This record gives sequence, C-alpha cells and structure tokens, in this order.
Amino acid sequence: METNGAPESVRRAGAGEKPRTLSKELAGLRERFAEEAVTLREVIAVLRGRAYLLLLVVLALPFCTPIPLPGLSTPCGLVIALISLRLALGQHPWLPDRLLDRRLPPGFFRRVLAGTARIIRGLEFLLRPRLTLLADNGRLRQMHAVMMLVAALVLLLPLPIPFSNAFPAWVILLMAGGLLERDGGSIAAGYAAFAVGVGYFIFLGGAMHHLIDACRRLLAG
Repeated sequence: METNGAPESVRRAGAGEKPRTLSKELAGLRERFAEEAVTLREVIAVLRGRAYLLLLVVLALPFCTPIPLPGLSTPCGLVIALISLRLALGQHPWLPDRLLDRRLPPGFFRRVLAGTARIIRGLEFLLRPRLTLLADNGRLRQMHAVMMLVAALVLLLPLPIPFSNAFPAWVILLMAGGLLERDGGSIAAGYAAFAVGVGYFIFLGGAMHHLIDACRRLLAG
C-alpha cells in the first residue's frame, strides 16, 4: 500500500523530467491550494519525486521570518523531525497516516509564500551544484539529517524567546535546499547557522543566569 508518496502513475509521469525550480514548485502549490485546507498527503503527491526534501523547505519557511505563523511550530517540527530521523538512519522518508492526513490551515501556502517571497528568490539565486561531495556522500547526508533532526526538536519546543524558531528553521531550510540542488555551499551555511544558533542560546542562558543572580542580590538587600 502506498501511503507515503505520490501514486505510482504520478511518479512514472515525472520520470525523466528535469526538476522544476524551487520557486515553480512552490508556485504550483500556491496555485493548486490557494485557499483550501490541504493534507500533507496531497502535498506530497503534487511534489512527486523530491517530495520530502521540498516538504522540509515548505514547513521551515514560516519560521524564517521574525513573525512566524502562530500555532505551527509543534506540528511542523514533528513532521520535520520524523522525516529527518528516517534520513539520518539512511531510510526512505515515511510519515504515519495520522500526520499525512493532517490538514494545513486554509490559505497556508498563500500566506507563507507571500511572506517569504524574498527568501525564496534568494535561495533560487544562490542554490546551484557545488561542493557536491557534501550533498552526494551517503554518510554525510545522514550527518546532515542529524543536524536537521536536532533543529526540528528545537522547533518543536514552544519557546517564548525571540528568534528561537528562526535559527533552527534556517538550518533546515539551508540543508534541505542544499540536498535538493546538490549545493554543498548551502549545506555548509546550514552548519554555520547551527553554530550561530547554539551561540545565541548560550548567550541567552548566560544573560538569564546573570539577570536571576542580580535579582537575588537585589531582593537580599
């Protein structure tokens, strides 16, 4: 039974075709699902061969802006984490039926793509095959998936901290985009974003520690 990908007829129809650009893939989703609620199963069927990596890009996009769509970090983080886990284990991506049949909010693609148009254009301009060893080596691909999994777990947490979603989202976006277009430079940028995010959280933790310590001293008189 095929529950985690496009139907066989759709995959055959797409065989041998040159992959569409990222903006065309996303524009196709926007046109097809402009205002209606859509399930992840329907999205995967439309995206065909590159479905799961493109799905990672789509689900990370809402959190790359300063003001993400509310209420989506946990479900999107869970889907990204499950896909990344399978990739990290060297297995074909898979999602349970319960998640495949979960509906995204009406107008999801219209709102996401309108708010991230500049990001998409920038990615399309920058992404190209280079340093392909980083994207083609199986072991390295699994390591990249581990980084995306860690980022997804952070995204899962509803942290009331500025940019707490943005850093992991950029890690996922850059790495998934790099794997899609065999762009080792984008993957390397994903690792850099990961390092910056770790530094940001360490800085926040230190600042919070000093703030709590100062408040204790103030209350102690």
